[in-house]
Amino acid sequence: MTAIRVCCIGDSITLGTGDTAMLGWPGRIGRAEASRGHDVTVYNLGIRADTSQMIAGRWLAECNARLPDAFAGGLVFAFGVNDTAQETDGSLRVSSGESIELARRIIAVAKAWKPTLWLGPLPVEERRMPISIPGSPPRDFRNERIAVLSGHYTNVAAELGVPYLDLFGRLSGDRRWAELLADGDGVHPTGAGYQVISDLLGEWPSWRAWFDR
Repeated sequence: MTAIRVCCIGDSITLGTGDTAMLGWPGRIGRAEASRGHDVTVYNLGIRADTSQMIAGRWLAECNARLPDAFAGGLVFAFGVNDTAQETDGSLRVSSGESIELARRIIAVAKAWKPTLWLGPLPVEERRMPISIPGSPPRDFRNERIAVLSGHYTNVAAELGVPYLDLFGRLSGDRRWAELLADGDGVHPTGAGYQVISDLLGEWPSWRAWFDR
């Protein structure tokens, strides 16, 4: 039995937008590990529409309050898709170069502090684009931009020696994932989609190494 506290830091896909069970993938992975007998506390630190800029400004204080040194702790980051969103004026919310440098800074600091894992951005259903959420302007997400950013993130993770789960590579072209996105809003899947993410994380050797020892 492993006792660990885990902070999951990200955007609306971490939060679990579109999941009627209100669990997202963090709630589901926590439930799965608890069912295996582990004493796990999972903190969902997802905020809707957050970019890497926004996460860079908040993650350390939020995690520091939840991961005291007296307890084993870990960090799981999942961000990037919002960086690639195109605004109505044609600009990206965060340029590719800035997104890469912010990610490098976030993950380097995280790795120096706690065991760290990194989940890459996910594919979208382009037929549902642009997406308009009440209170926000319409934004256009494209898989080509997400794929390029995920590739850069892969390189940064290798440079820093941090495990990276390429979710875009795993789910791009997956018919079932596309259906789950279509059942949602094109960016956020239904609850079944969050279960897919949880399952992929739960079988990932880098995640399992935190528990199966």
